[in-house]
Amino acid sequence: MADRKLVRELQAIVGRDAVLHAPEDLLVYEYDATIERGLPEAVVLPTSAEQVSQVVKLARRRGLPVVARGAGTGLSGGAIPTAGGITLVTTRMKRILEVDAENRLAVVEPGLVNLDLSAALSRFGLYYAPDPSSQKVCTLGGNVAENAGGPHCLAYGVTTNHVLGLEVVLADGQIAWLGGRTADRPGYDLRSLVIGSEGTLAIVTKIIVRLLPLPEATITLLAIFNEMEQASQAVSAIIGKGMLPAALEMLDKVTMGAVEEAVHAGYPPDAAAVLLIEVEGWQDSVGEQAEAIRAICENLGAREVRIGFTPEDREALWAGRKGALGALGRLAPSYYILDGTVPRTKLPQVLRGVYEIGERYGFPIANVFHAGDGNLHPNIAFDESQPGEAEKALEAGTEIMRLCVDAGGTITGEHGVGMEKRDFMRWIFSDDDLEAMKRIQVAFASEQRFNPGKIFPAASGGETTSRQRAVIHPLGPDAYV
Repeated sequence: MADRKLVRELQAIVGRDAVLHAPEDLLVYEYDATIERGLPEAVVLPTSAEQVSQVVKLARRRGLPVVARGAGTGLSGGAIPTAGGITLVTTRMKRILEVDAENRLAVVEPGLVNLDLSAALSRFGLYYAPDPSSQKVCTLGGNVAENAGGPHCLAYGVTTNHVLGLEVVLADGQIAWLGGRTADRPGYDLRSLVIGSEGTLAIVTKIIVRLLPLPEATITLLAIFNEMEQASQAVSAIIGKGMLPAALEMLDKVTMGAVEEAVHAGYPPDAAAVLLIEVEGWQDSVGEQAEAIRAICENLGAREVRIGFTPEDREALWAGRKGALGALGRLAPSYYILDGTVPRTKLPQVLRGVYEIGERYGFPIANVFHAGDGNLHPNIAFDESQPGEAEKALEAGTEIMRLCVDAGGTITGEHGVGMEKRDFMRWIFSDDDLEAMKRIQVAFASEQRFNPGKIFPAASGGETTSRQRAVIHPLGPDAYV
């Protein structure tokens, strides 16, 4: 709990109702969408960049770290205050400050919910492309911190491809702009350094986002395969033919079995896998592309390809994908969600390895993931209340992550490193690489001031499996990935 003087100083900056310090209030902010814990000394909810600046200056004088937090939906422990200090919550900074429809950009605050932006833009015929599966609740500031992806980022790119400029507060309290209203600016691209830095370099207070026009036509396909390898080959074949769907998702048999009991989306539980494919664009070209994709899937053994043309039909095809994580609660009370990325051509090999690991450890593993860019999300289902089960799940997860790296992939595709994977960074970076990254924090004067204990491994270099607990979840209807 914060000392009374600190509370009074914070209240003088943001107001009495914007400072939380009672133990029962702090408990709400000791975790994000993970189960790892870390208690802040105080929580502040500013409403402007100027207030954020003053809070940062106060924290600097007192030697306290600051952890920026949005909706707390992160999946790698990124918003957990590992060293106490001040948790700065941006959810009251949620305004759309400007929509420039002619230049297809908007200026927004970091606490704005992702989906709320596209909803507000629909009357202009525009939308914001990055769509994390948590987009109904996640905030744009958090998306910037993690460089968030999503099902439709295959064709349009992730967050960094849709952010033109950032207003940030630096570790000394200075308010600065990185980037601006145009895509091509001279000088170092500091904007890109901050995107994906997981709150360790600066605190974002305004975002200039790039907007896209709503597509004239959209078609959704559901391709059903009796063999996982056939579905995996179809993913590479579609993109190998020069087509880049807006979304290309895969669900396996374990996932579909749970989904049908819970959602009744019509996915065949006896199939090995389904591909959910969406194409967008001009009316004439979209129909041709959909037919070409249907032919590829059928040539590679798809037993059936369903097509949705109307919004209602397309929503029905997506229902199982959107409800997949919540449905997995039928398999076990808890899950360990992984986030590795592999080359598309290695999907069959890696998925075989994932299932082998599950069999060896005795856990069902459900795979529902962004197949188009090889971003895997194996979900290890287990019962955390049983002695030793959590430790076994963590060991299995470590093997799966190593499998992704050995296949030429990496340790995260969209969830970030945070606390969960920081000790895996040495698998893909040398000590010199890591030291060079740390020097960026020195250049920003943010080391140990903003979100300490994230991204970089402990000095000892040992793998701290307790930090992997950051991604063990209780399952429920609102789970997502």
